[in-house]
Amino acid sequence: MKASFAEMLRYNAWANGALFEACRTLDDNQLATRIPGTAGSIRELLAHIVAGQETLVARAKGGQQSSRGDWRGFAALTDAAARSTDALIAIADGLDDDLPVVVRYTEREYTFPRSFFLVQALAHGVEHRTEVKLTLASFGVQTPDLDSWSYGAAAGFARDAPPAN
Repeated sequence: MKASFAEMLRYNAWANGALFEACRTLDDNQLATRIPGTAGSIRELLAHIVAGQETLVARAKGGQQSSRGDWRGFAALTDAAARSTDALIAIADGLDDDLPVVVRYTEREYTFPRSFFLVQALAHGVEHRTEVKLTLASFGVQTPDLDSWSYGAAAGFARDAPPAN
């Protein structure tokens, strides 16, 4: 189980990196663009993706703190995304037993299996990367292909099979 989670989180890191790279050349107006049906502007969504990962790392380790989704610039956000992804992968690699974690939220405490926070990191990333891609497409910017087939090719998984005997 832990190897599978770790690989999914490596995909998550790759997808975040590809999306951030696609957004680096945007101007301030484009970064501030928000289309109906999305949770924020491109700038807000990129910051939120990273803050979400940071929060999920803290919660998977039993902490309660939430990171703020402030815009820190591309370099700082890219570094923070890499650090939080590395931390999530380390959590996945150490997931020998799926111990419960208690999280306090709105004056109540909830118990989650530690793996839940890894699943949430994946789902959260996919949701908000999709919103950024929709916004990019709305003003004609080519969007990166973030599906797992593209990741597999980038990671070197897609190789020619040996000839059948």
